[in-house]
Amino acid sequence: MTKRKMHKYYEVQSFRNVIDVSHFKPNITYDSKGEWSAYHFGNNHPVILELACGKGEYTLGLARLFPEKNIVGIDIKGERIWRGAKTAIEEPLDNVMFIRGYIDHITNFFGQAEVDEIWITFPDPYLKDRKEHKRLTHPEFLNRYKSILKPNGIIHLKTDSPELYEFTQSVISNQNLKLIEQIDDIYSKACIPEILSIQTTYEKKHIANGRTIRYISFQLNNEN
Repeated sequence: MTKRKMHKYYEVQSFRNVIDVSHFKPNITYDSKGEWSAYHFGNNHPVILELACGKGEYTLGLARLFPEKNIVGIDIKGERIWRGAKTAIEEPLDNVMFIRGYIDHITNFFGQAEVDEIWITFPDPYLKDRKEHKRLTHPEFLNRYKSILKPNGIIHLKTDSPELYEFTQSVISNQNLKLIEQIDDIYSKACIPEILSIQTTYEKKHIANGRTIRYISFQLNNEN
């Protein structure tokens, strides 16, 4: 790790809007589980998660669009989270928190039906078949999300990977999930929804390289 990364790694641990649970232990009960909004934000506002948030650019964008909601970004890389957390403190954005931890352990950090929406923006598509189970829209992950999402909670995927996009479509079909919306090419639309206009550094690079940006949203269960 470079000296610059080491500085960010240690500084981020002092930020008031970052929770480090990277050294996860299954026998520990996290105080905020089931009480995220009250415990960390002092309110009862809806909770939106961004998984594998990287520098937190989409997390910050969502927080600016929805000041009445609590936005939580999750990533294991502390030096990445540093940028988003620092920006949130500087602006300031009081409806933003970051978790440094593994998404695999998400059910230990959030309680039953505690989360309103999940955003997955430009995750690693894990193109090799032997790593299919690591894709964040794989049924193994969806089972984890189901226990923390509210009934009819929405999952959003924004990606430049046609393989991950098609894989997610197949999962939705095979699992008999409810498709909300799918856009095969966001930037071909005459009017792009503001929520999809948020761009990360990765997305800007993808667009500059001529890659197509896709979006799909769905629900894991229905009220019926």
